[in-house]
Amino acid sequence: MAKWIRNEYSKKLSYENLYKAHFKARKGKSYREEIIKFNLKQEEYIKYLYEQLKNKTYKHGGYTVFYIKEPKIRKIERSRYIDRIVHTFYVENFLKPHFMTQFINTSYACIENRGMHKCCLDLQQRMKHCKIIWGEYYILKMDIAKFFQNIDKDILLKILLRKIKDEDLIWLTKEIIYSNQEKKNLPIGNYTSQIFANIYLNEVDQYIKHTLHCKYYFRYMDDSVILLKSKQEAKDILEKIKKFLKEKLELELNKKTQIFKNKQGVNFCGYKINEYRIKIRDKGKKKLKNKIKKLKHEVKIGKITSKEAHKCLAGHIGYIKIANVENLTNKLFYK
Repeated sequence: MAKWIRNEYSKKLSYENLYKAHFKARKGKSYREEIIKFNLKQEEYIKYLYEQLKNKTYKHGGYTVFYIKEPKIRKIERSRYIDRIVHTFYVENFLKPHFMTQFINTSYACIENRGMHKCCLDLQQRMKHCKIIWGEYYILKMDIAKFFQNIDKDILLKILLRKIKDEDLIWLTKEIIYSNQEKKNLPIGNYTSQIFANIYLNEVDQYIKHTLHCKYYFRYMDDSVILLKSKQEAKDILEKIKKFLKEKLELELNKKTQIFKNKQGVNFCGYKINEYRIKIRDKGKKKLKNKIKKLKHEVKIGKITSKEAHKCLAGHIGYIKIANVENLTNKLFYK
């Protein structure tokens, strides 16, 4: 892979690549009204978008703002569907091929063939290994305060421009990054934001792995864990990371950041993990119980079928898949 991105924009910009981006962006969402309307004249819309991107007359539209309550209240900014096609085109043709290859192998969020489950299983294996070689060891658990809201767009752009040397691509990069007017805050609803966030935190990943030489470091988006031999080493590492985050990325760790002994296990990615068990946290367990109770009632009164109830539980079943929950599943599920 080339060190810099040069003369790629004109090569990658084509009707075919924009159609592929449209096909990927609509996947699983084809029932939505805006996508149904787009599909009716998709050839015309994609040709129009191609001309806009080619002539650099494309302007990112505004956002529809809404809030979600689970697992906590979050502000979601959803862009127009035509903008989401541009995001997908940008990520698939430029960010993934040129930036994701630089990520460390213990960064897991939004990366194909990794994900939350692999992160938890890999961490548990390393915990077993540390138990064997050190006996007692310490866990440094870090969480970044209001991560997406505090990403500095100017710093992000500087990171991207270290690699992007294509003027046309620089124009599109700026159009996407500064699509809302705030100096900080990446819209959580954008496909680009997930990858931008990983690129941003790859700076601290590289620092922890290659400057601080922390061998057992794991990150899933803004949550991270380091396994260390002593409490003093963990304290020293934590202070250096705090300084790096503040000076280089304008970020801070929140109050959930702490150091504790391995025998306590660690809350990570929605699980309670120790060397021998992966358990669902009480909050996740309560949510699952309430969901099953509600679905059982809806099946009983004939509102939905058992098959439909099973589909509604797909996400929860995926969540408990790697956990040691035999007693819980025996209690909650039935044929």
